[in-house]
Amino acid sequence: MSRNFLSSFAKTAAMTAAAAVISGSALAADFSGETIEWIIPFSEGGGSDKWARFYAPLLSEALPGKPAVVVKNMPGAGSTKGANFFADRARPDGLTILGTSGSTQFPFLLGDPRVKFDYADWNVVLASATGGVAYLPADLGAQWKEDPKAVIENTSFIYGSQGATRLDLVPQLAFELLGMQVDVVFGLKGRGDGRLMFERGEANIDYQTSSSFLSKVTPLVDEGRAVPIMTWGALDADGNIVRDPTFPDIPTFKEVYTQIKGEEPSGEAWEAWKAFFVAGFPAQKMVFLPNGTDQEIIDAYTAAFQAVIERPDFAQISKSRLGVYPQATGAKAETFKTAGTVVAEEPIVWVKGWLKDRYGVELK
Repeated sequence: MSRNFLSSFAKTAAMTAAAAVISGSALAADFSGETIEWIIPFSEGGGSDKWARFYAPLLSEALPGKPAVVVKNMPGAGSTKGANFFADRARPDGLTILGTSGSTQFPFLLGDPRVKFDYADWNVVLASATGGVAYLPADLGAQWKEDPKAVIENTSFIYGSQGATRLDLVPQLAFELLGMQVDVVFGLKGRGDGRLMFERGEANIDYQTSSSFLSKVTPLVDEGRAVPIMTWGALDADGNIVRDPTFPDIPTFKEVYTQIKGEEPSGEAWEAWKAFFVAGFPAQKMVFLPNGTDQEIIDAYTAAFQAVIERPDFAQISKSRLGVYPQATGAKAETFKTAGTVVAEEPIVWVKGWLKDRYGVELK
């Protein structure tokens, strides 16, 4: 009997045993008659809200006992209000889960004093990659298609933002790298509010994460009221930025920069943008159980989300709601968590300096 066969047999046996442990412990958890509260620290209508409301009924069907899963929006303080509430109040009984996004991760990474939580304390049971699309009103969009450089040089932009240290950091830094003059209106409770500003004519540039763009902005594009101009892109297996698989016909920010500047982006500002793009989009949305949760409950959620992802119709039903992105549980979700909550010191220092110089936001 060959060594390779023995190794393969041992690996298969270990995987089977691990699956049996998860299956057995998952069955030990029973949520019959219960209601699961899924906290989303953003207002209704944004990408995180759309993502949670897509998954909620599927999770209900997959969890033992088929409990009701209710999404509770808890916006405020750039999503730190809801995350702090979860860290302080959620019991480790499996009846409260938290959905976060890059707008929750960035304040944590940057040491925002409003953050009273630590990602290391939480148990990740699902991680979802996503993308983002920037768009303009019809008139500016038409001009952009003809000459984007002229639009940048001759337009004063208005953009609605959740906050300088939120996920909006990625588009705001991208706009600056392109040389755009953007007046940022802070204080929004969610990206859905930014879209509403755009629809009311109060902003002339906006961006939405993929789930919200697909459901809320695509109709505006179809009506001729909005024109997508760039995505933030996606990562290939080697860590290179490539076109977003959900929007393959829209150029990436990197492509737009290269077109306008005549050279590919480089330098400290670009490296900082890329680091926060990686933390904010390929590992953007995650579902957590609180510190102290029993392993059987963690395993039940992991198995439930895995069952949802493995549904034969998942690719079909998720494409128009979430886009085409990896969805991960177990060890892969832990890898996503690390990518989203651990960033090298150099980009963090650079971004803190930029935030202070650009917006007067000083973080220790």
